[in-house]
Amino acid sequence: MDGIVTRSTGNHYSIWLPYAKRMTTAQLAGKLRMQGLKHTNPVAVGDRVRLSEPIPGQPHTIEEIHDRKNYLIRTSTQLDKQTHILASNLDGLWIVASVLKPRTSTGFVDRILVTAEAYSIPACIVVNKSDLWPEHPEEAQQFLSHFRDLPYPILSVSAETGEGIDDLRDWLDSKTTLVCGHSGVGKSTLINALVPALDLKTGGLSDKHQKGKHTTTFAEMLFINEKTWIIDTPGIKEFGLFDMQDEQIGDFFPEIFRTKRKCRFSNCLHTNEPGCAVLEGLESGGINPDRYKNYLQMLESNHPEYRR
Repeated sequence: MDGIVTRSTGNHYSIWLPYAKRMTTAQLAGKLRMQGLKHTNPVAVGDRVRLSEPIPGQPHTIEEIHDRKNYLIRTSTQLDKQTHILASNLDGLWIVASVLKPRTSTGFVDRILVTAEAYSIPACIVVNKSDLWPEHPEEAQQFLSHFRDLPYPILSVSAETGEGIDDLRDWLDSKTTLVCGHSGVGKSTLINALVPALDLKTGGLSDKHQKGKHTTTFAEMLFINEKTWIIDTPGIKEFGLFDMQDEQIGDFFPEIFRTKRKCRFSNCLHTNEPGCAVLEGLESGGINPDRYKNYLQMLESNHPEYRR
């Protein structure tokens, strides 16, 4: 009996049974808990799993996790050298950002984009709260220009005015889409605008720091129809890259990957090597200096000697 994990709270899981078109509950087999020690969550929302046969009065047991086609992963913020899988088997990823109230850094978005590239997840940058941009037009323009020449859709939306909501709704159709971003950027509010019947709990900003207050406490896969799901996630404060070699990081920046073919050395890290086409592109304006700065910061997380 196969199902899809839609919610995880401790060792208890909500499971959608496609064949029966209903939900059930399950626990994790002990052998799978041992196998998942490198992850804080051995079973993730979106996982396809095999369940034990039902026993009256008892929950199912998750006996096997089927192979994942992809997943979004980050380093754990609480346990050293462990990782956390946000969700798996994704058809799309929305990185929800806001120019202000709260401000999303381009470095945060770039780290998620790099991970999405690494795990073959189609990503879209959803810039919410466009109704606030007239108050700060320069900040809005600067943020949008950072991503403008990249192969990722950028959608300007406002849950308050309804701008862009129809475009988002078109993106959802017949897909499983993960929604992630900082607390307070409006993830749950956007989902409510798209599907009012879900009526998700939402929160404002803290008065002192103008940062989001957590309202979503765990990832949950929300049913829209049998082919369409939204995965709402708790706010992410930081996004650490996982298990990437130095020479791989640049390959997940599309503009660096495209340019590196002209570098003199095949193992060029684009920091100070002679004949580096990326550095030449940086000088000529073909490489966005802010994106390049974020690339260096990712290298620095492994090797402080790359600081310039």
